[in-house]
Amino acid sequence: MKKILSIFLLFFAAVQMLFAQRDTEHWFAPMAARSTVLSNPKQALYFSTDSVTPFPVEIYSNGALLATVTISKGSPQTYDVPLNRMVASTNGELFTPGNKGLYTKGTKPYFVTYRFSVSSHGEILTSKGKAGIGTKFYAATAPLEELGSLYNFTTGILATEDNTKVTVSNYSANIIFTNGWTGATNPTITFTLNKGQSYIIEGTGDKALNKEAFIGAKIESDKPISVTNGNFNGQFAIPSTGYWDGSDIIMDQSVPVDRLGNEFVVVKGNGNISKRMEDALIIATEGGTQVYINNGTTPVATLAEGESYRVNKVSNTNYINQGNNHYNMYIRTTKNVYVYQLMAGIADSNATLGFNYIPPLNCYLPRKIDEIGKIKDLPYYTTLTSHIVKLNILTENGAAVTVNGAALPATQGPFPVSGTTNWVSYSVPDITGNVTITSTKAVTAGISGGSGVVGYGGYFAGFSSIPVIAKQTGDCIPGLVLEVGDSFDTYQWFRNGTPIPGATTNSYTPTQSGRYTVKITVGTCPAVITPEYKVFTCLKKTTLTDTVCDVVKQIVPTFTSSTQTVVPGTVTILTPPTHGNAIIDPVTGVISYAPSFGYIGPDTIVYQFCGNDPEFTDCEEITLNLTISESPVVKNASLRTCFIESNPATGLFNLTNALVHDPGTYTKKYYPSLADAHAGTNEILNPTAYVAPTGVVYVKVSNANGCYRVAEVTLTVLPPVKSDLLTDKIICMENKTTLDAGPGFKSYEWSTGATTQSIQNVGVGTYWVKLKTGDCVTLQTVKVYASEQPVISNIDISNNSITVYVIGGTPPYKYSIDNLNWQDSNVFTNIPRGNASVYVKDDYNCTPLQVDITIPNLINVITPNNDGVNDAIDYSALANKNNLVINIFDRYGTKVYQADKSNGYKWNGTLDGNKKISTGNYWYEIGWTEPTGKQTAIKFSGWILVKNRE
Repeated sequence: MKKILSIFLLFFAAVQMLFAQRDTEHWFAPMAARSTVLSNPKQALYFSTDSVTPFPVEIYSNGALLATVTISKGSPQTYDVPLNRMVASTNGELFTPGNKGLYTKGTKPYFVTYRFSVSSHGEILTSKGKAGIGTKFYAATAPLEELGSLYNFTTGILATEDNTKVTVSNYSANIIFTNGWTGATNPTITFTLNKGQSYIIEGTGDKALNKEAFIGAKIESDKPISVTNGNFNGQFAIPSTGYWDGSDIIMDQSVPVDRLGNEFVVVKGNGNISKRMEDALIIATEGGTQVYINNGTTPVATLAEGESYRVNKVSNTNYINQGNNHYNMYIRTTKNVYVYQLMAGIADSNATLGFNYIPPLNCYLPRKIDEIGKIKDLPYYTTLTSHIVKLNILTENGAAVTVNGAALPATQGPFPVSGTTNWVSYSVPDITGNVTITSTKAVTAGISGGSGVVGYGGYFAGFSSIPVIAKQTGDCIPGLVLEVGDSFDTYQWFRNGTPIPGATTNSYTPTQSGRYTVKITVGTCPAVITPEYKVFTCLKKTTLTDTVCDVVKQIVPTFTSSTQTVVPGTVTILTPPTHGNAIIDPVTGVISYAPSFGYIGPDTIVYQFCGNDPEFTDCEEITLNLTISESPVVKNASLRTCFIESNPATGLFNLTNALVHDPGTYTKKYYPSLADAHAGTNEILNPTAYVAPTGVVYVKVSNANGCYRVAEVTLTVLPPVKSDLLTDKIICMENKTTLDAGPGFKSYEWSTGATTQSIQNVGVGTYWVKLKTGDCVTLQTVKVYASEQPVISNIDISNNSITVYVIGGTPPYKYSIDNLNWQDSNVFTNIPRGNASVYVKDDYNCTPLQVDITIPNLINVITPNNDGVNDAIDYSALANKNNLVINIFDRYGTKVYQADKSNGYKWNGTLDGNKKISTGNYWYEIGWTEPTGKQTAIKFSGWILVKNRE
């Protein structure tokens, strides 16, 4: 008998559990039902994980937190979902932004399924996590082979970000939507959703034009969305007897086109092939897509974009029995496609229909599925009878497979696949509890479950030819941990295309924002690089403290860790101060804070700003706790000190003696310039012994809050004060003098020990006196010099006259030959022959200089004829004189003879002692040095007549 859905009871049967994705975030878009009354419905989320460490998972709907569950391996959990969170049953909830849909978030990766049932029927949707969201989809619904007002097709779209623009197109022009729109009058549907909002599209199944009208509809968005599509109630069985046994929900969660592939293996479910319920639906995403079945070499179809092909519509011979009633089918296409399995939960009823997305085959499927929690459970599980679940496994040829740690018997596989030698399949006829599947090679697994009125199924791994990066924990830096599957051979993480040293495991904790990828290898598969995963830094929240000292505080927004440049236009004040006013300069972004007049105490301002990276923008929120404080009251001061004797231009100052503030506790630092004082540079580190010339220094006076003011200290070096009267003196060596420092000094201290203004009877020497003026003492040195003695350089004697030549001393000179009578002239005449003395003194009138001289006897004529009378000049009487020399010259000045010690200081009128010279007048010159202290040179000259007679 034909089964009919009434308004009191909606039969749910043969729905699918989509392939599951282990992730930290999951989305479920809502759906539309054709029944207004559901009999005791129940819906729940089922959570499971491989983490042995328990962690929380939060459950949201349209941004509102519904609940939190804690899960761990071996301890799956459920949460009962209110019916209105997922199912729309009134027309007013369609074709408009709504609040239905679910979002879950955990700190570690996990599986989650949405399971719905009434007392006799059920459905399961399995989330694919972040890999199930994208920006381009093609809708899938089962073809409606029977018309009915309780049948429909439906697509639910859930936004994951604000301001998401969505466009739906490429559906049949003949379509008729529930709200009366048609493809002719509305060739596209456009709408905008915020994060957590949803939009539900529906068409009823009582119109023949809607049979396949929405299959292949294109859904595009500018931000990631999640899509649930299919038929909340439908019938795709092709009757051989001319009627249908019933209908069922045919619904799944779609995947974006970038997760598709072109090679598939479909393992038959529990249905009867002869009733045409075990089938496959292929939807092309590009024109010119050719479809091949099993080992066929000729394409069974060539599809345009969005066009679909039902494999067994004409013939049901494409499933091949590989032994032990294990049927499978191989599908290959020339371009990426969607493949959905049309299936049944039990063998003899077409009321247990199912609709499973089939993941594409690739060698990068995971090696482990761990763990599927409560695989057989539904909310009304205890009411089901004869309930079985068959587990189908696909893996690469030659792999070792275990289920819950046990190898499978030969009756369950492996079974070959016609058309490929690379893949094999298994079937475990009855499975329950928590399930973990492992393989030494790529593996994916699905289930086909049901009873007399219940059918469901789906796949738990694999929907992309390239692995994708998922969040293990966290949402942003810090706290974000990324991961890919842990069953690959090698890993290399990249940031912005550059390999990260040491990042060679399946997980990585990023420390910088950017585009992350992972290069993965496994077995003999070619290396692949995952799609980019964009990592952002969290809004950093920082608490700072500062002090406001004087009127206005300039607050310059600055990142505490990011290297980005602050964009002035992003500076915003989140919490204004309560004890002052804060204004943002729109050009510079600088915040000017002015405390309320007279206020002293704490205040707080919270502001936020962002950086200049256009894509990975860093932002920081600063909570600035201010202390409004009075600045110290300072006053300028001056210091005076005595000069340093070794460098009279400088003095030694104790800067700490400068009184620059009133009594109180302050910190003082000293600087050579005002700029240094404000900047805190070039601090004077020895303020108690600071050597400096006359000038200024600056004192930075700070209180306990760090507020400061700068005082100026004038430094004055008191110069040495010397006596203008006290000067060097010159006296005769034998004389004494008086040294007088003059009046006006506080005290005197002489090197002689005297403490009087003057000292007397001072002889030649060096003296000093310490002259005190105020507190300073000037050491003044004075010298008493002996006058320079004159020197009689030489004396010329000519006949009875002498001429005295004097050098040195201080002219004018006085001359005397008796030390009594003195004359100004240096010439003395009529001096008798013999010994005489010459006296000389200079202007100092000191003891005269005395030189004793001899005036020789003058001989004017010689007659060298050997008669014994006047035969020679003989000056041997002067032999006692130093350096005595007698030179004879002719009238032309030619020297003709020299009388010296060798010839007895005699000349006999010859040239050489033998040859006589001619008679005539000759000149002679006698010179010697008087043996005085100054070795006075004496020169005696005259003429002589030589008469040579033969």
